[in-house]
Amino acid sequence: MQGIDRRQFLVRTGLALGAAALARGLPDTVAADPAVRFDDWKTVKAQFPLSPELIHLAGFFLASHPTPVRRAIERHRAGLDADPLGYWLDHEEKQEASVLRAAARYLGAEPTEIALTDSTTMGLGLLYGGLDLRPRQEILTTTHDHYSTDMSLRLRAERTGATVRKVTLYETAYTASRDQLIERLVKQIRPETRIVAVTWVHSGTGLKLPIADMARAIAQINRNRDEKDRALLCVDGVHALGVEDFKVHEVGCDFLIAGTHKWMFGPRGTGLVWGHPRAWPIANAIIPTFNTEAYDQWMQLYPPKPLPQPVYLTPGGFHSFEHRWALDEAFAFHEAIGRQRVTERIAELSRQLKQGLAAMKHIILHTPLSQELSAGIVCFEVAGLTPRQAVEKLRQRGIVGSVTPYATQYARLAAGVFNTPEEIDRTLARVQELSA
Repeated sequence: MQGIDRRQFLVRTGLALGAAALARGLPDTVAADPAVRFDDWKTVKAQFPLSPELIHLAGFFLASHPTPVRRAIERHRAGLDADPLGYWLDHEEKQEASVLRAAARYLGAEPTEIALTDSTTMGLGLLYGGLDLRPRQEILTTTHDHYSTDMSLRLRAERTGATVRKVTLYETAYTASRDQLIERLVKQIRPETRIVAVTWVHSGTGLKLPIADMARAIAQINRNRDEKDRALLCVDGVHALGVEDFKVHEVGCDFLIAGTHKWMFGPRGTGLVWGHPRAWPIANAIIPTFNTEAYDQWMQLYPPKPLPQPVYLTPGGFHSFEHRWALDEAFAFHEAIGRQRVTERIAELSRQLKQGLAAMKHIILHTPLSQELSAGIVCFEVAGLTPRQAVEKLRQRGIVGSVTPYATQYARLAAGVFNTPEEIDRTLARVQELSA
């Protein structure tokens, strides 16, 4: 270790380099082989090493790494295995910066507005676990949110005495309406409501909230509030990121939390938290960062000075660097296909799947038919079968689905860019065969 500069040895997040490496324009990694064009969906499908023996309709659960992501992981792993310290010193700074710039471009944000995490759950825990709430301020959430949101908020309440209140936005997802969803949420926002925590696409029903409309309604409420009393909209966006074509500043939320190893096809064990610059001050770090400047201040090498809050929210420690450093390839892969094309393709296949299921007498479809209120996840029941039985029978027929991880369970299928209309037709034929 002697002779190695201490500043070089510290793990740097890339956010710390906002005024340095990010501004210097370190070279980006290029997604895939430049000779490979994604003009047709057959070429896109070929990027995934998925078993051809199965029709994969659970790709949103955990991504199969497409070729450019897989190659980047293998390249970084080989370098780290051959010379761990040397490779880390040569690549950590530029790769972290490249990931942040790629994520920022995709989100329509700035690199210094993003904290890197390992998953949606980690992002939710980091954000909700460190919220700066004043006495009598509360958190409003819904009865439809995932375990990770519910438990992050519950743990926060147990530690601090913060109040968490829940609202039911719909009784039945299939018959929910845009106006009903907005009205029910807005009616529950009180003067003491500081945080509104929701999930963009509900993995238990497939319903997609009209997030931008909800954000505009909350903005109207905030017009008459002081900055310290603004209701901040925090969104679990994991099943929207990589599906919906959006820019975060246009959505209007204050925070967006998402894993990037689902619809984004990023390396397993990656995620992010984006926050509006105006909202970040409410978030306090609960895990030490390894940011160089923060560490130097701790060492009393430099006078204290404030750093962008995402610096502090990016956990320190040693990560699976070969995975984190390959994340820029996932964003570039989506861009190479075309963001709008991805959204339209998923919508097309989902519509085919929903319409086919809705026409079957032994199926109860729970996901709205309207694309306005649904994304890529499709939830349903099969008469005479439990959701698990239905999914197991489909698996026996070569169809990979899943069961919703909630108290009320449904069978669940979701089409991605590696699926085809012919696969959806075959899937519908297999569902038609299901019976008790």
